[in-house]
Amino acid sequence: MVPGSNISIQKTLYEVLSVSEDATYDEIRAAYKSAALNTHPDKAHQTPDLSIPSSEQQEFLSVQKAWEILRHPASREDYDKQLQSSRCGDYFSITSCELGEMGILVSEDGEVHHQTPDSASASVVLGCASCSLKVRLVINQSS
Repeated sequence: MVPGSNISIQKTLYEVLSVSEDATYDEIRAAYKSAALNTHPDKAHQTPDLSIPSSEQQEFLSVQKAWEILRHPASREDYDKQLQSSRCGDYFSITSCELGEMGILVSEDGEVHHQTPDSASASVVLGCASCSLKVRLVINQSS
């Protein structure tokens, strides 16, 4: 298995095989076969130096590793849990007071009103407290 600390730096096993995380077994199998053919060391037509793995050899080994883990339901489930736990689980929040300071009023029923009538929309960038991810919240004026 890929250590949790390396998942965020390296490609996920799904990315190695170019499939989505909700891919079926058959999709994973087909992607593996294609990737294995495209990355096989024999395709490079070089005499491999086994003491120093080339990038092509590394890529082939990554494909093999992805297949070994994702083809078995139990190891895939373990990997998925590990992958999910390595992702940021924090959330973004902004209070109505903070919005008010920006000229955006939110009523109790959730209606958004801009204090300046000429503004059709407003946006704010919210940063995650746990990681470097940022999102832009765009607030359109209700009609």
